[in-house]
Amino acid sequence: MDTGTVVSDRIADVYGTRTPHSRGTVWPARVDQFLDPDVDEADVERWVQSACLLCSNGCGVDIAVKDGRMVGVRGRATDMVNHGRLGPKGLYGSTRWANAGDRLTRPLVREGGRLVETDWETAMGRIVERSKALLEEKGPLSHGFYTSGQLFLEEYYTLAVIGKAGLGTPHMDGNTRLCTATSAAAFKESFGADGQPGSYTDIEHCEAVFLYGHNMPETQTVLWARILDRTRGEDPPKVVCVDPRRTLVALEAERTGGVHLAPRVGTNMALMNGLTRELFEHDWIDHEWVAEHTLGLDDLREVVEPYTPEHVAEICGIDPEELRRAARIFGESEAVLSTVLQGFYQSHQATAASVAVHNLHLLRGMIGRPGAGVLQMNGQPTAQNNRECGADGDLPGFRNWDNPSHVQQLAEAWDVDPMTIPHWAPPTHAMQIFSYAEAGTIGLLWISATNPAVSMPESARIRRILGGDQCFVVVQDLFLTETAELADVVLPAAGWGEKTGCFTNVNRTVHLSEKAVEPPGEARSDLDIFLMYADAMGFTNNSGRPLIGWRTAEEAFDAWAAITGDRPVDYTGLSYAKLRGPTGLPWPVNEQHPDGTDRLYADGVFPTDTDYCETFGHDLLTGGTVTEQEHRAMHPAGRAFLKGAPYSPAHEEPSEAYPLLYTTGRTVYHFHTRTKTGRSRDLNRAAPDAWVELSARDAEARDIVEGDWVRVESPRGAIEVRARVGNVMDGAVFAPFHYGRWEPSEADGGGHPDAEHRQANELTMTVWDPVSKQPTFKTAACQVTKVRSGDGPSPAPTTTASAPVREPADGRRRPRRTEGGGPTSSTVLDETPDYPLDPSTPERGR
Repeated sequence: MDTGTVVSDRIADVYGTRTPHSRGTVWPARVDQFLDPDVDEADVERWVQSACLLCSNGCGVDIAVKDGRMVGVRGRATDMVNHGRLGPKGLYGSTRWANAGDRLTRPLVREGGRLVETDWETAMGRIVERSKALLEEKGPLSHGFYTSGQLFLEEYYTLAVIGKAGLGTPHMDGNTRLCTATSAAAFKESFGADGQPGSYTDIEHCEAVFLYGHNMPETQTVLWARILDRTRGEDPPKVVCVDPRRTLVALEAERTGGVHLAPRVGTNMALMNGLTRELFEHDWIDHEWVAEHTLGLDDLREVVEPYTPEHVAEICGIDPEELRRAARIFGESEAVLSTVLQGFYQSHQATAASVAVHNLHLLRGMIGRPGAGVLQMNGQPTAQNNRECGADGDLPGFRNWDNPSHVQQLAEAWDVDPMTIPHWAPPTHAMQIFSYAEAGTIGLLWISATNPAVSMPESARIRRILGGDQCFVVVQDLFLTETAELADVVLPAAGWGEKTGCFTNVNRTVHLSEKAVEPPGEARSDLDIFLMYADAMGFTNNSGRPLIGWRTAEEAFDAWAAITGDRPVDYTGLSYAKLRGPTGLPWPVNEQHPDGTDRLYADGVFPTDTDYCETFGHDLLTGGTVTEQEHRAMHPAGRAFLKGAPYSPAHEEPSEAYPLLYTTGRTVYHFHTRTKTGRSRDLNRAAPDAWVELSARDAEARDIVEGDWVRVESPRGAIEVRARVGNVMDGAVFAPFHYGRWEPSEADGGGHPDAEHRQANELTMTVWDPVSKQPTFKTAACQVTKVRSGDGPSPAPTTTASAPVREPADGRRRPRRTEGGGPTSSTVLDETPDYPLDPSTPERGR
């Protein structure tokens, strides 16, 4: 039964119908549904369980199937993550790509400089031949793997076993290094192991929400809708926004009586030190809790002491009174939820600034209870699985590379010699992997489900590496991306809805995605591709049996769950049968927590013991490692670490030649490099081409008005795009990073002439954070000059933070209204389902 259905254009109305509610009550359910225009609901033959794969929120979804095709989606009302809601990318982008006419359907190999179709045996034969030759000539360090945040858990774990136990290479990472590595690093530094402490249900309980470098309205639309339903209800939380742009978060901060802090690009650490100092200055400290559950209080106090509000204001370009007001909100609230994303992760001193968010919560004792938590957000839907399973630079199960007993546990589980597992040196992060491929030290680089030719910093360099003869490049993907075009072998992969597997979202909720349709042509699942390689290579364990003992996704899941027992990321109570229920479940799920765990550290005990922790830690300023002996001498005994670092200037400061600071980001209508969303007509028409945003003052100083073509140049490269006079602070320039050289057809809103000169990462730097090794995309110096007058407005949307700061006087330049999505139904239920860990039941919510 429902209270009514609203049909709307969810391109124009991004967040849909509001369902306000008061603090401590359950978020009402609202079911969003979109079907292809030629399909009626009665025509749908079956609905198949899954979860959305177009942001990190992990919304429960059902896939509509008709005539063997995916023809639409609807939110799952019973799912604890989204309570039935979906955002524009999920609604309009989930299925359209699957039916695109340019899907890869057969393997390709390079012949005479061109990629030509071939069969699987020939393509895999070339890979195996090169792989075996390199192992014979150079050993396992000749192999590198660069994967994604969009595969399934079972595929990551299989790849991790192949790389770490079959080949024995440390050169494994994913594009999670670009989006979520700092999240993992910050958790390890503060709490001893990865894993989100907070829960989405904290939104229902909090008194204030702090968003640090997190443009949630465009990166996690359903989560933002959840916040809006609290801020529009009774007893709303105050919102505090830290962002150099005047985003929708900033507007909500102003509306709720919160604060918008807009620090200069690259100065986050100074701001965080100032907020921390204010807690000390006003004694907003839970002394008893801090004494019992933390280490490092005096050192932290000493580090932040110089950062008075006036000193911070001088560095960051903010009002000192606004800093004081934000600190007071944090210091006087009993329940604060903090979220963090790329504005911190991809900026200067990324890990140190993210750890500083933890420090605020630890000083107030605000962790592990309803409304008081931290969500160090992910940028991708299965980034958490990459970190958990070890297809990146981690060991599976949040184990410690430097702990021989942890390595031994895996060696016994896999039945291999412990010395095969490459724990004798730090794991290789993505930036190093590409440097080794550039030098030819890595002779085979296998890239799966990601597009580094567009997403990596300093794009021209990445294209040279991938297109050179010094490294044999394998790419498996859905389409002939900018990266695949440079490969030596291209393998056609099955996508979401065309295979079965699990993925885990930001707040640790595990979903099962069932196969809905067959993949096109000869495309195979990533799991089957990895198994084919392992079989062809003849990888065996000490007993002479195949190293990979599973053949199906479910068998792979069970093998993974078996090695997670007694680790923080415990899946031992999960199975496919259990995940076929009404909702995903947040780990740990085990005998003690059979229905999942809503939030971690409710008992104030952290996984920091020397023999249990995932890392011994680092110096946040230099990245220097803490030794086992140094760690043991601190006697952590389950206590969290309070760690600080002084502010230091960014790598590249403005100069006379490059007086502005360049920062990249996202728009609500596209995901990463548009491999999927660019093939949705609705999404692509909403944001069809690249643009750049300048403040009104910076634009006026350069005689630039809305829609003018401008050249944006850094010491590394340049782009030519149209200008939006927008909501960035003076001295900053914003560009969306989604747009590469591929362009959809004119019928789908494409056909733009400057695709060759619009790739935002042409300008970014090959530098990275000393702890997380995450690239710094947000602090390049640049200059903007007018190239020619525009003949209309920029293609930037008007519904988001990219809206114009004012209407142009020239009517031709007036931005078009962003709209045009197909009709989407939203049904508000009058009875809310009984969700696991329901926040209205405090003993369960805790």
